[in-house]
Amino acid sequence: MRSFSNLWYWIALAVVWSSASHFVLGVPFDLIQRAQRQGGQAMQDFVDMVRINVNRILFIVDIAGPYLLGFWAFVLTTLFVLAFWYSVEFAQAVVLIALPMTLVFLLTVRLARRIADLEPDGSVLTRLITRQRFWTQVIGMIAIFVTAMFGMYHNLEVVPF
Repeated sequence: MRSFSNLWYWIALAVVWSSASHFVLGVPFDLIQRAQRQGGQAMQDFVDMVRINVNRILFIVDIAGPYLLGFWAFVLTTLFVLAFWYSVEFAQAVVLIALPMTLVFLLTVRLARRIADLEPDGSVLTRLITRQRFWTQVIGMIAIFVTAMFGMYHNLEVVPF
């Protein structure tokens, strides 16, 4: 279970962050760009897709939110204990993906609530989602940097001589 020296871990890390920054609120970023450029039917499709995904996210959070929060807190706590108390490398690798993705999820829920409350038009909606994508990318860059530094340190620390 050598995660930080495994190519598949780094591929998975790249896929997770590229997917997170491409699908903001479940809406592909190319649809956002097409809606901004073309307007009309493309904008209407974009607004409809955002409305559907916002309603879906808020329904799940409103119905199962406390249970999901408790379960996820348990999972993260277990991973933290395994990772940093017992020094399980696989748990360290998962924590370095799961913790920042949790922050992105919380920001997504906050944006979904804001969109549901404001009911913005197409241009404001594209600006909100573009800003969310920016912050997702910032969190992703920081997470990848921290993961790379931690992984390099870990690989240099456990190298047999």
